[in-house]
Amino acid sequence: MLSTKDFDLETTTVQEMMIDADKVAHVQLQNPLEHALLVLAKTGYNAVPVLDLNSRFCGIISKSNIIEAMFGVERIEVEQLNEKIVKDAMDQDIPTLHEEDTLEKALHVLIDYTFVCVIDQQQQMTGILTRRQMLKQFRNQYYQQRGN
Repeated sequence: MLSTKDFDLETTTVQEMMIDADKVAHVQLQNPLEHALLVLAKTGYNAVPVLDLNSRFCGIISKSNIIEAMFGVERIEVEQLNEKIVKDAMDQDIPTLHEEDTLEKALHVLIDYTFVCVIDQQQQMTGILTRRQMLKQFRNQYYQQRGN
């Protein structure tokens, strides 16, 4: 992990702080919404990345997306959980980062999102950067400077 003294928004890259993709909960495009809801419930997350069969980033699915997909005209249609797939309900217009991007760029995106997916040139997800990680790093730097 990145040491506090090495933390600089203009020179530190996203790669130095991201969580590797193999440690990130995700769902696939063709999963039923029921599966996505189970993943979200079991992990406690509000949203997870959506990947295709080749691990390419396609978007984000959230609890809100799933609930909205169940709204009928007069009632909540729970049966939609098995009838619709993740692709039907996910958000596709989501910003992403690249490993070589600076934390300054990441900070601007993390203002509006709790996490941002990091992708390579082939759109494959290589990891995520979380708002929590950035805030912890700021906190650590603050206390380090305060102690000096």
